[in-house]
Amino acid sequence: MEEQDWQKEFLNNLVDTHTVLGAVFVAVFFALAAWLVARAVRLAIHRYLDRTQRDGADPTGVRFLGQLARLMVYIFAFGCYAHVVPFLQKLGTAWLASVGVVSVVVGLAAQSTLGNLISGISLVLYRPFKIGDRLRVSLPTGLETGIVESIDLGYTVLRTADKRRLIIPNNSMASQACVDLSMLPARTPCDVSISVAPGGDLDQARKIILDLAKAHPKVAQVDGCTVTRVTAKGTLLTLAASCEDPDAAARVRSDLLQNTKKLFDAAGIRIA
Repeated sequence: MEEQDWQKEFLNNLVDTHTVLGAVFVAVFFALAAWLVARAVRLAIHRYLDRTQRDGADPTGVRFLGQLARLMVYIFAFGCYAHVVPFLQKLGTAWLASVGVVSVVVGLAAQSTLGNLISGISLVLYRPFKIGDRLRVSLPTGLETGIVESIDLGYTVLRTADKRRLIIPNNSMASQACVDLSMLPARTPCDVSISVAPGGDLDQARKIILDLAKAHPKVAQVDGCTVTRVTAKGTLLTLAASCEDPDAAARVRSDLLQNTKKLFDAAGIRIA
């Protein structure tokens, strides 16, 4: 009889959100339910993408909205959990008294995150590019070229020809000018970045680099040579070029760097 009373009391505590045990149990229940719903959403999106990609449909918006839907599932689950736990209800009531201050603090703390989220929504709505497009973007490392792998809630991921993954904040992707190379023939970028020491003739350095690239037999296209970074140590010039033979890209870079160094030395231009 005592054992039955103990079991009954344990079950009552398990579903009573006024107790610590009950609050933990309900939290686990809501977390598991949210995970199951989010997983179902993800599987449904994958099946839809598999079906639409065979028809040539664009998966960019579907993937982004799927991630947004999964995020909303977890937020909704937490809201429901907070509604049924008395302690969180009282805490929420106390927060409402200072909602203005909390909003300002949260807004400042999450300014970058919210900016990336809004920029991601903008990229999906206005569609300047989509998954699978080949873009040329300006980054701290210079001009980079890659294929768009995904547009997530906070970041856009590009895959370069040498298998690097460029993870770029959506805010940066939405605010900068990108060159869409998708309509051009598939070529391998052989971009070269060279830092000219302070006092060097940038116009002459740029002309040397461009002339070498245009004269190289393996270079199929030269898009320009721009200043991509200026520091106290020097100015970074980045040559944007491409070649049709992917196996020749590394050799082209080596040739351009070697010949540029020789001509810079002859012209009295120091490399930083």
